Formats: sequence, structure tokens, C-alpha cells
Amino acid sequence: MKHLAKIFFALALLLMQSVGAFAQSAKIESEDFYVPSKAPGIQLFMRHKHLSGVKATSGDKILLYVHGATYPSETAFDLPIEGQSMMDLLASKGYDVYLVDVRGYGRSTRPAEMDQPAQDNAPIVHTADAASDFGSAVDAVLKRHNVSKINVMGWSWGTSIVGMYTSQNNEKVNRLVLFAPMWLFAKDTALPTGPSAAKLGAYRTVSKDSAKARWLKGVTPEQAQGLIPAGVFEAWADATWATDPKATSGNLRAPNGVIDDVTTYWQADKPMYDASKITVPTFLIHAEWDADLPLYQTLGLFKALTKTPYKRHVELGEGTHTVMLEKNRMQFFREILGFLDERDPLALK
Repeated sequence: MKHLAKIFFALALLLMQSVGAFAQSAKIESEDFYVPSKAPGIQLFMRHKHLSGVKATSGDKILLYVHGATYPSETAFDLPIEGQSMMDLLASKGYDVYLVDVRGYGRSTRPAEMDQPAQDNAPIVHTADAASDFGSAVDAVLKRHNVSKINVMGWSWGTSIVGMYTSQNNEKVNRLVLFAPMWLFAKDTALPTGPSAAKLGAYRTVSKDSAKARWLKGVTPEQAQGLIPAGVFEAWADATWATDPKATSGNLRAPNGVIDDVTTYWQADKPMYDASKITVPTFLIHAEWDADLPLYQTLGLFKALTKTPYKRHVELGEGTHTVMLEKNRMQFFREILGFLDERDPLALK
């Protein structure tokens, strides 16, 4: 029996090594393309990655991701670290993975107001606009694969985008992943952007230095040691700022609609969408050192999700709002993959 056990263990180890080698060597195809928004003149940038020669025919093997309030999708979700990005890792596991930039972000069309001085116009690209753009991206993916529903994922403000979208379109969503969820803010919470709603223009500008400070907000020097892998911040910043063709004096432009929404709704104890209308399996994932959207917001949203067939919350240790680019990124990846891959946990067999 001991001999058989050793053989079994050796075979299992060989299988795990083979799977790991496959993930590293699998040929992944990448395609960039644009889809029209419902808004006239707006084109939305999308990227698609998948295993070479394989195309998903079932919505449970398709995932569409959308970014947060300031930066585009590709430079977080598709930034290679040690040779692989989050997109690559999911694609290597057999998923057709998509990302989208809503209007005003990344490679998507910038509204005309962004070519004018910020204070000449009111805040642009609100959550409802972004949810509409996200819906255009979902419809494009559904058509491409001839499926009725897909998995969707948002980061930070992106959780409001996909949350609002899903609450209105459950029939098009298989499973919902919310990373660093946005929900109601505690009273008198100060936004990292500084200005009050009365002073908001169409957009704001962000420097690389302020981005680094925001990334490490609330993290002690000891905690910061080794948190971001060597060279990752610089690679991320260079890639992110390169997506804004009109960044001036090293400053990235970001629409202020989200800030207007936060002050008008989330800080005023008024949810922008009804979480009880989400009726699909939902996964919330959050990191311990997230100073942008603290844990109480995740817990508040979790409680408000009263109609999901099942829901789950995972808290990752030693990570910030940007844990997907940090030392514990593989924990982040495996938790999400586990949720997407699992059978219905309510099934009896």
C-alpha cells in the first residue's frame, strides 16, 4: 500500500508540474479592436486574449473586465509581471478574457470636453454613462461568441459600473466579480482627489508621484518593503501615462463624473443602484490595506446583496487597492479563478 501511495503521489506531482508548465508555455492570442458606444461618435477600446486555436462557446468561460475611476483597464489587468498578466493567467486556464475602457479612459474616445480647459465644463462620464458603455461591450462579446451571458468583473469604481449594469441586466450575466467594491462612504470621508463637488471641472489631472503616494496610502515603510515587485510601478506608470495622448506636464487626465457621483450619492448615503436586484452568483474580493475603499464598504455591499443565489467575500492579507500588481497577486488570481471555475456550490451532486 505504501508503494502504491508513493506512485500516486509521484503521478499527482507530475500532473501539477505539467499543468504549471502548460500555463507558462501556452500560446495566447491577443487582439485589440473597437466597438461603438451608444453615445454618438464614441468608440470603445477592447482587448481579447485566449488560448491559440480555442474559442469559448459557453458563457461560463468568458470574462469581461472594466477599470476604476482614474486609470485604464489594460495597464492593471494586462500588465506582465514575471512574464504574465492577469489576462494571460486567465487565458492560460482556457478563458476568453476581454477588457474595455469606457469613454474618456485609455484608448477609447475622449469626449470633446477633455480637449478644453477642465473648468470650462461640468463633470463628464458619470457611472450611468460608463454602465451604458459597458453594456455595449457585453453585447459585442455575446455576439462574437453566440452566447446569452458571460462573467463580468469590475475594479474599484468599476464595481459600481458592473453592479449597476448587472442589477438591470441579470439575464446577460453568468457570475459577477467585484474587486475592491465601492459602496456607501462613512460620513465626512475625504476623497483622495481633494476638490469639493462645487469646484469640479470636466476632468482632473494626476501625476505619477501622486499616483505612487495614493498606491501606498496608509502603508507603513515596513509594510511597503517588497510589496510592489521591483520595476512594476515604473512599468505600470509608463504604460498608463502613454494611453493619454494629451497628457500635459506629465499629468494624466481622468473624467470627474465619478467624483460627482461619489459626492452626490455614495457620500450622501444614497446607493446609485439597488444591490437587491442582483440575482446572479457574486464574489467580493478586498485587500487588507486598501485605504481608497476600506473594508466597511465591502461589508456594506455584501449585506445589501440579498437576492443572489449565493455570494462570497474573501479578504486578502498584506495588499492594497492595487493588490493585483503586488507580491500577493497570485492569491488574488487563484481566488477569482476558483470562483469562476467552481460548480454551483448549491448543487447536491
